[in-house]
Amino acid sequence: MADVPEAMPDTATVLAALRARGAETVEHPGGTLYAHLVRVFERLGRHELSPPVQWAGLTHAFYGTDGFDVHLQDPSDREPLRRLVGPETELLVHRYAGCDRSRSWATLAETGQVWSRFDGHVETLDGADLRDFVDLSLVNELDVVEQSSLIAQKYGDYFRKLFAGWRSLASPSVMADADEVLARVNGDRLRAGRRPV
Repeated sequence: MADVPEAMPDTATVLAALRARGAETVEHPGGTLYAHLVRVFERLGRHELSPPVQWAGLTHAFYGTDGFDVHLQDPSDREPLRRLVGPETELLVHRYAGCDRSRSWATLAETGQVWSRFDGHVETLDGADLRDFVDLSLVNELDVVEQSSLIAQKYGDYFRKLFAGWRSLASPSVMADADEVLARVNGDRLRAGRRPV
């Protein structure tokens, strides 16, 4: 496992930076982008993932994402986030934000390749780097489907299939969480589709 930054980020400082960049004013399923980032951070913490992964959860949309094209910082200006959360966390955030999902997600388990939507380069991940990327991706999407029944209905089957293919890559507790959430939202969808007797 890679080393964590010498000085761990200060939660209040990171939260203040997110607010200063307008995260509380950006709409997102479940309220605001700020609320979403905090939920992802807390969920990663409950899974007892490494501190850099947890901090990446709190800042994962700093540069926008392929699924949410609002950014709090230009992705070409990486130094502010490096100073805020450390280089290891910033690297994971930049990789996650830059991921071209249509080119990367479906074949990730077979290739470990993450294609960048920022500049088109491809990076091959393995070991802890691949697990951290998958865990962050899973936990982010779990929060979104929990917060939006419309997204759960539209993408639930897609995520079930995709995440099943990632089973061997993810941390066991994250995969168990994904199984539980997707089973619950599927049950909610089926109940909502029933006609009254």
